[in-house]
Amino acid sequence: MDLGGHRGPDVIAYLFAVGLGALMLVRRPFPVLALVATAVGLLAYYAIGYPAVGLALPVAAALYSAAEAGKFRIAAATAVGLIVVSTAFRLGQGESVGYLIGFELASTAGLMLSAIALGATVRATRLLRAEHRRTEQRAVSEREREARRRVEAERLRIAHDLHDAIGHTIAVVSVQTSVALEALDDDPEATRAALSTIRTASSAAVRELRTMVGLLTDAESRAPVGSLEHVELLIEATIASGLAVGLRVEGEPEVLPTVVDTTAYRIVQEALTNSLKHAGASRADVVLRYQPACLEITVSDDGVGAVLDESRGRGLAGMRERVGLIGGEVDFSSGPGFRIHAVLPFLRSPGEGPR
Repeated sequence: MDLGGHRGPDVIAYLFAVGLGALMLVRRPFPVLALVATAVGLLAYYAIGYPAVGLALPVAAALYSAAEAGKFRIAAATAVGLIVVSTAFRLGQGESVGYLIGFELASTAGLMLSAIALGATVRATRLLRAEHRRTEQRAVSEREREARRRVEAERLRIAHDLHDAIGHTIAVVSVQTSVALEALDDDPEATRAALSTIRTASSAAVRELRTMVGLLTDAESRAPVGSLEHVELLIEATIASGLAVGLRVEGEPEVLPTVVDTTAYRIVQEALTNSLKHAGASRADVVLRYQPACLEITVSDDGVGAVLDESRGRGLAGMRERVGLIGGEVDFSSGPGFRIHAVLPFLRSPGEGPR
């Protein structure tokens, strides 16, 4: 192309080239500064009258870095401004309109747009990867929180089991100890019977404690520490402590889910413990009613009733928590006597019929 009227390359022109190249060394830490300085340098180069060079090539890296840094508007405005000023300047210098508009403008604009688009794509990819890492970290944190929650729930369950088992045993031992003390001199047979009941209750408590320790030390052991299969033994121990207990089973008994079975046993155990220790009752009645989708439990006594304050102790509050965890309901009523009524769903999968 004829570039007559333009200054030929000299030392200053080469200094411009070196300076524009040096700006690329700071384009990452200072993308906007590098872009603006490159644009100003190019305009100064043209203003002095040096021969034209490709406009997009010197500024492409600076446009890329600015877009990569998220400065899309600055990059686009700089590109448009350079194209307009450079085109107007070169037209004023007499260059071919057809060449500038028909060829060089399209290639220059395309290269600049490509540089900006590449920078934006790299930025979007980097942000996406960072978001993936944050998502993975949140997932790991959530799994850790869930694991801690499960550990706390397991500890709470074991604490409830320990309270129920030991509470009932202590109630039996307390009553039988009183019987033994009163009959020690006058009725050796009654004393021996009371001591035998104490030994039986204590042995049962030790077995349950060993089972609970096994739950804490053996992650694979998940056998229930209480079951309705043992409810008759529980009732026998309560009768031996001086409380008459009647048991009635309605409906067709069936194998219950473990959590329902354990919860049902603990409800009966806690109810009889309350009748034995607090109600001053002479008789209690236990009714187990097997329904198609649930088990109903009713335990009532003829005692003096009870104060329905669930904040005192763990008995009633623990019972309500247990039942709530499996989606059941429990009601307490007092006077005359005390009555506990619980409904425990069987926790079957949808569509499964009666077994």
